Amino acid sequence: MKKTGRKILIVLAVLLATGIYYYITLPAFNIHSQGFWQFLLVFLLVLIAAYALAKSKKELKKGQSFKFKEIWKQLNLVKAGIILFGVLAVIYAAGAILSSPIVNAAKYQKLLTVEDGDFSSDIEEVSFNTIPLLDKSSAELLGNRKMGSMVDMVSQFEVGNDYTQINYKDRPVRVTPLVYANGIKWLTNQGKGIPAYIMIDMATQDTECVKLTDEIRYSKSEYFNRNIYRHLRFHYPTYIFDDQIFFEIDEEGTPYWVCPVKKFNIGLFGGQTVGKAVLCNAVTGECVEYNVDNIPTWVDKVYSAELLTQLYDYYGTLKHGYFNSILGQKDCLQATNGYNYIALDDDVWVYTGVTSVSGDQSNVGFVLMNQRTMETKFYTVEGAIEDSAMSSAEGQVQNLGYQATFPLLLNISGEPTYFMALKDGAGLVKKYAMVNVQKYQWVAIGDTVAECEKAYVKLLVTNGITKSAESGVFESISGTITSIAPVVIDGNTHYYICLKESDEIFDVNVADTTLVDIVKYKEQDKISFEYEMAETGICTVMSIR
Repeated sequence: MKKTGRKILIVLAVLLATGIYYYITLPAFNIHSQGFWQFLLVFLLVLIAAYALAKSKKELKKGQSFKFKEIWKQLNLVKAGIILFGVLAVIYAAGAILSSPIVNAAKYQKLLTVEDGDFSSDIEEVSFNTIPLLDKSSAELLGNRKMGSMVDMVSQFEVGNDYTQINYKDRPVRVTPLVYANGIKWLTNQGKGIPAYIMIDMATQDTECVKLTDEIRYSKSEYFNRNIYRHLRFHYPTYIFDDQIFFEIDEEGTPYWVCPVKKFNIGLFGGQTVGKAVLCNAVTGECVEYNVDNIPTWVDKVYSAELLTQLYDYYGTLKHGYFNSILGQKDCLQATNGYNYIALDDDVWVYTGVTSVSGDQSNVGFVLMNQRTMETKFYTVEGAIEDSAMSSAEGQVQNLGYQATFPLLLNISGEPTYFMALKDGAGLVKKYAMVNVQKYQWVAIGDTVAECEKAYVKLLVTNGITKSAESGVFESISGTITSIAPVVIDGNTHYYICLKESDEIFDVNVADTTLVDIVKYKEQDKISFEYEMAETGICTVMSIR
């Protein structure tokens, strides 16, 4: 009876250790999952060790010296287990090697289909109300600041670090859930759940803490069965979920987790794309799976930016095989060392430049990659890489020490243009910059986006790239000054002018050195200038003639 009880205890101990390991690591029961193979090898190793230990104790007598060879003869089952362990380890290692780009370069190169796009038709001139003016780090500052003002929640919750960029009602926003501040706060609040999420408008910088009628009960900050990863694993034990799952909201503001399911197209572990996605309601925990081709259109992120850029690197570097990508590097192209997001047709697209692997400072073009469908378009636009454009913009304000964010590529007056924010040491956006892609020494800076765009369009006109009439921004007028008055706005002197020939008020910003001659004018003088119309009735003067 004692021997039987001891065996039962050993079996229970092994099962308990295995269960704890599974509960923590959550491997998928799928031969394409490396975690499954690691789980299998660890489990087999524990069984072998437990059996060998029990068998050895049985064979050894108290006070007898340890004779390894004699005991080893009795451990036939251990021998078989070690052989099985070795076979599985060899299969695992062989699967990893045979799934790699070294062996399957041509297959990796074809994972992504890239179409040629037309810049002027595909990338239309967009309203600045529909493009993100902030990056993730700036959004985090706004989110933390908003959380600090929520006195009823700030002691119990913190802001999560998801900050998923999505399109919400035709606006670029970032959304992130609140999380429990620590284990004690989880213990006291998990009964009700998480009461809100943060939404930041990336165009206007408006930050809102959206309080929910029904709290979020499934999240990354839960500890046990309501942890979103564990919840997914118990519902889908064979699915291999991507490490990145995305917090999103639907058009009604209901929070969801968008959970991509990996698909391996090459061998056991290679050629990862996305085959399915599971949408998990963060409030109820209800899960619905979709094939990647049938995902609802309100979902914006299925493919992570990192996965898409990796797939493009395979496409660009493996055209002539793996060893060419390492040695000769003929015709090898790769994505630049950063990316940003742009909204087109109610989808979020990843933008990144394309450059040669030789490390030069120029782009041969750029790609847009749809995060919902994986659709990819390449645009031939030669010019400076983003790092060079960022340095050029920073050089314009080097006395202020501002740092540029990774740029967006926009169509401004038909010209491919890098647009970026300039931040101070505290991470706050102070100015905006536009840099011409092909002539990256052409830089326009403005305190507001509108000022930056006006300065940039004026720069294009000055350099003969566009004409005033072609720009569609400026109009001309000549007339007699009936009144002229200086006004200080945000520390800058402006002159407000009224003309006999117009009912509009014209604003001349003296901070623009090309307009400083306005101080020479007085009432009854004749003047001619170009200006931009404004709905407010105060038109901005762009040049004096």
